[in-house]
Amino acid sequence: MLVDLYSKKIFNLAYQFSSSPQEAEDLTQEIFLKLYQVLDKYDFERDFTAWFLTLARNYLIDEIRRTRKERSNRADFEEAVLIAAESDSPEIKYLGQEKGQLIRLALQQLSPELRIVLVLRELEGFSYEEIASQLKLPLGTVKSRVNRGKIQIAQAILEKAGGQL
Repeated sequence: MLVDLYSKKIFNLAYQFSSSPQEAEDLTQEIFLKLYQVLDKYDFERDFTAWFLTLARNYLIDEIRRTRKERSNRADFEEAVLIAAESDSPEIKYLGQEKGQLIRLALQQLSPELRIVLVLRELEGFSYEEIASQLKLPLGTVKSRVNRGKIQIAQAILEKAGGQL
């Protein structure tokens, strides 16, 4: 009886969240299964339709978050596999080592003030705010030092590479 009354509304809601009618049908079935699991928690003083549609909407949002995270993890894994496959080539390894050596040499040429903020930002992954707090510097100073450091490193690499990368 509940399925007959609400299946069209739930399907339409699921279709708005999905990419195909088949996926919407699957989601509709899963929502009705979820309803039967939590039906004993329904407060009879509340409007059933509103409660059920809220349950369905929350389920769909959770499902989107879960599938988005799975797709993201799968994409990250596939990218890592491709990078690992590419990095197996001796040429790629050599070029990566050569580029790393150029960056290390350029980093050593920077003043300590520029080097520390650049290392914290680019290698350690700190935010500008975290760097400013740790070094007790104004935020603008940190940002300008990172920018100047990047420019000087780029110039040093271009000079070493003879203007060709």
